[in-house]
Amino acid sequence: MRLPTRFLPSRRSLAIGLGLLALAGAAYVGARESSLFAVGRIEVRGGTPAVRAQVRRELAPLLGSSLVRLDGSALERHVESLPTVLSVTYDRAFPHTLRVTVVPETSVAVLHRGKQTWLVSARGRVVAHVPRGTYPLLPRIWVPWRTPVAAGAFLGTDQGGAAARALALVRRFPARIATATLSHGELVFRLHSGVEVQFGDPTDIRLKLAIARRALYLLPAGTTYLDVSVPERPVTGSDPQLSGLG
Repeated sequence: MRLPTRFLPSRRSLAIGLGLLALAGAAYVGARESSLFAVGRIEVRGGTPAVRAQVRRELAPLLGSSLVRLDGSALERHVESLPTVLSVTYDRAFPHTLRVTVVPETSVAVLHRGKQTWLVSARGRVVAHVPRGTYPLLPRIWVPWRTPVAAGAFLGTDQGGAAARALALVRRFPARIATATLSHGELVFRLHSGVEVQFGDPTDIRLKLAIARRALYLLPAGTTYLDVSVPERPVTGSDPQLSGLG
């Protein structure tokens, strides 16, 4: 079936259309190769001033490069490889500004390996080496001297990782947590009061924390441990043979 002539584009229209496409392509190539849209400013939002400064330093080599040619995936991978950064997004603010928004890692504990200490994030990631005695309000996680620890690396489950991820779930806890440990598959929080909160295996932590939060208000004097490893049956006492809350 032949289309009516009035529905077919004329040769002149086709020529104009192809010419516009060619011009658009040439303009795009020119923008990629020229300094018309060169990065002259990098704005970083989110995180602390120190994190923003770190990101700006990492992205400084992009100054002078084309916003059009920017490899966004490579930028994201590079910035997210920084130990302090959880995630990043970016925006090309033409003609000359690159805007970057970072979500920083959230530090939940200080990891101790012998006399060396590091900040550890909610994901069990090593954020930074820090001087001993800093961040006194954060719980401590102790690991053996031979445990591999490096900024940016993720801790193994039984090498501080599970303890850090459990601490990340703590909300409105009625007592300060001094240490968190996972030993022989058993997660334990030791409170500043001296009471141990025993979670058993590191599963259903939100539920176990909710039970512990309520139970801590009911602990009798002299209590040394609270066992919520079986959430529906919390146990408390001053030695393993005693039971409490029922």
